Amino acid sequence: MIKIIGAVGEIKNIDDFLRAVSDFSKENDLLIQAFDANVIFGKNHIISAVNHAKRAIERKKNSTNSLKMETLLYSSGERQLKLAIPKMGIKKGKSNITFLLLTQGNQFISEKIVDKFLKDLTLKRDDKVLEGDKNTLKSFGINEKEIKTLPKEKYGILILEKVAMVDLIK
Repeated sequence: MIKIIGAVGEIKNIDDFLRAVSDFSKENDLLIQAFDANVIFGKNHIISAVNHAKRAIERKKNSTNSLKMETLLYSSGERQLKLAIPKMGIKKGKSNITFLLLTQGNQFISEKIVDKFLKDLTLKRDDKVLEGDKNTLKSFGINEKEIKTLPKEKYGILILEKVAMVDLIK
């Protein structure tokens, strides 16, 4: 099962934050990936990245050794982790964060687990950070010329194209 949530809060130390995410992930048998929400354009952006990553792994066309890292590549629209991590990774300070929580099979991820996770990280749930706009596209690296090719209500397509393009540039 996939659950995608948005959160806001202060990240004082990225290594400590990522360690806490990893510890919670292991304790609860979840795959958890954190993204800078300022470059995420809705839940479909992450869902598409996960689906592309799973398919690449099934077809043995993956570039990394884990679903987590392969999802990071696809979500970034990049083919190299050295480009994907700075683009999609969380930043120090006040942050908008998107979390991907993923289970094996169809295990349910309860709101109780989500609430505990956010409380442990001293974050506040805010799914509004998942909503993309023109600034999200620009932060992602999409230029004004590309943005003008579509009406506002179709902006998400530009991100989904970048996710799908990873298959071609690998």
